[in-house]
Amino acid sequence: MIRIGIHGKDFQNKSLRFLERVLDHLKRSQVEIWVSEKFLKQFKSSRISAYNLRPFNHEDNLHSLNYFLSLGGDGTLLESVTYIGKSEIPILGINTGRLGFLATTSRDDMEDSLDGLLNGSYSIDSRTVLKLISAPKLFGKLNFALNDFTIMKKDTSSMITVHVYADGELINSYWSDGIIVSTPTGSTGYSLSCGGPLVHPKSESFVITAVSPHNLGTRPIVLSDDREITFQIEGRSKKYLISLDSRFETVDESVKLKIKKEKFEVKLIQLSSQNYFNTLRQKLNWGVDARN
Repeated sequence: MIRIGIHGKDFQNKSLRFLERVLDHLKRSQVEIWVSEKFLKQFKSSRISAYNLRPFNHEDNLHSLNYFLSLGGDGTLLESVTYIGKSEIPILGINTGRLGFLATTSRDDMEDSLDGLLNGSYSIDSRTVLKLISAPKLFGKLNFALNDFTIMKKDTSSMITVHVYADGELINSYWSDGIIVSTPTGSTGYSLSCGGPLVHPKSESFVITAVSPHNLGTRPIVLSDDREITFQIEGRSKKYLISLDSRFETVDESVKLKIKKEKFEVKLIQLSSQNYFNTLRQKLNWGVDARN
């Protein structure tokens, strides 16, 4: 029997019917359905409880799952990745949010997409994950990110200085509001809004982008992802924010931080109608000229 895990986020009552459509379709296909406890708690419907769903949390071993569905936007898919981790279960993002760079399947195409998934009509797009090594250890077992790692100022309007090194060699000292280290997947996220480049997912690279740098000559830099990136932080405030995707911790300047490539990857399911460049053109209006 095929087993599929589901995670979603911030569903409202009007979306309950959509979830029921998903569950009905999977049940008709004789799929065993697992649902995250966090998602399941949002629903009080007696009909939902009648599906005999199997709940799971971050402590459960999900290796027996064949596929994973993320119902929501890109933030929901990033949260879904924290459940999957190193098990590398292929994940399909069904977009019920707004932009959707990662969750590219529309809710209107849900039935056809699930049929394609169950029939094997898809390809796998493997994405690099970055890993945070820190002393003291931060984020527990979830010390990885599909999109990006950031260091940001906290509790002050003053800039901070972040000295960034690659394999022990100084890259630059950034006077700014913060620093972003993104994967190619994360290059279309926060890094892009701060002036970073678009980087193809197969580029095997990290992008370092400053947030509001004081020196106008500061530009993003692309490094090979086999480099280990370390940091020293200085500033008037003694507390700083660091993040992995949407998860945050507060640290002081004594913390030791290192970013390197994670051993496992995230496996995104790509249906036949999807590809990276189409997504860029559709979501960013990339190359659109109002004169033509």
